[in-house]
Amino acid sequence: MMQLSCPWCGPRNVNEFHHDGPLHHRPDPTATTVEEWRHYLYIRENPHGVVEERWYHAAGCRKFLVVTRDTRTNTVIPAEGESR
Repeated sequence: MMQLSCPWCGPRNVNEFHHDGPLHHRPDPTATTVEEWRHYLYIRENPHGVVEERWYHAAGCRKFLVVTRDTRTNTVIPAEGESR
């Protein structure tokens, strides 16, 4: 079973979390076209490989965290200095 390491609660079963999708950065609202906003709001990539994702710890501290995960193997890649 996959585990995620919550910075506030420690290692937990993935069933305590809700997947929020790949991390994507909000464009500058003063310099963005309508097409770029549409893409940001509605179009999501389905990457194959190592991805930074947002997860929500619903059954714990109720905070968001960023996790690096390989979508091919479902392996969570620990951050530098973090033990598995």
